Amino acid sequence: MPGQEIDAGVLERGGVRLVVDGPRATITLDRPDVLNAQTPSTWEALRAIGESLGPDVRVVVVRGSGRAFSAGLDRRMFTGERVDGEPSLLEIMQGSQQEADARIARYQDGFRWLRDPSRVTIAAVQGHAIGAGFQLALACDFRVLAEDALLCMAEPSLGLVPDLGGTLPLVRLVGYSRAAEICVTTRRVPADEALRMGLANSVVPVSGLDDAVDELVAQVLKPMPGAVSETLALIASATSGVSDDEQLALERAAQMRRLTELAKLAGKL
Repeated sequence: MPGQEIDAGVLERGGVRLVVDGPRATITLDRPDVLNAQTPSTWEALRAIGESLGPDVRVVVVRGSGRAFSAGLDRRMFTGERVDGEPSLLEIMQGSQQEADARIARYQDGFRWLRDPSRVTIAAVQGHAIGAGFQLALACDFRVLAEDALLCMAEPSLGLVPDLGGTLPLVRLVGYSRAAEICVTTRRVPADEALRMGLANSVVPVSGLDDAVDELVAQVLKPMPGAVSETLALIASATSGVSDDEQLALERAAQMRRLTELAKLAGKL
């Protein structure tokens, strides 16, 4: 079943490019003049992409154009300087609390779908991944970092909190104390340290980032799609506080679904 048709204007307004090549989709944040800084239109574009991709897409790569992954929220939204077609932070809060909550939830949807176990998501991070950029990388299953990558949860330094879904994966990856330190100090974590603490799956030379991601995509595509999505779902449940008995039951149910699928493919059912 195909996904929804995507409006090219939504991608253009968000400064995002999408290329679908068979089972692989590549999302590129394409505002290199501002280090791929994000706006609400970026989040709307990401949400639209999540809705548009069909089940044949098994791997999604997220990257930035130029020398940075993403420098985070466009700083002009703080200064009051107009960004074409974008609301200011104060305008986002205009209206009722319910309306503001719904608007932020819609922005979060641009990141949430990347954690869906139906496909594998990979962040290819070069240079800055700051604030919303860091949260976008955290939304992915894998993070391949170039040696020049710098990760930072900058929101508290701006009087804000991380609200695009980044806190939960950060804690799951590095634990409460380390996550708290990264967020509260808002320090920049270099690639080698990110690898040591589990934020990165691998660190490669800048010139080798694309090849490393291509190799990882090829490895991810080798297993059967159903086996991958079921396994990702089991790993997610294992980190959500379920009991041993609950996790074992989930494993049994998933295995029975896989055995049924394999039997159907073999013509036994």
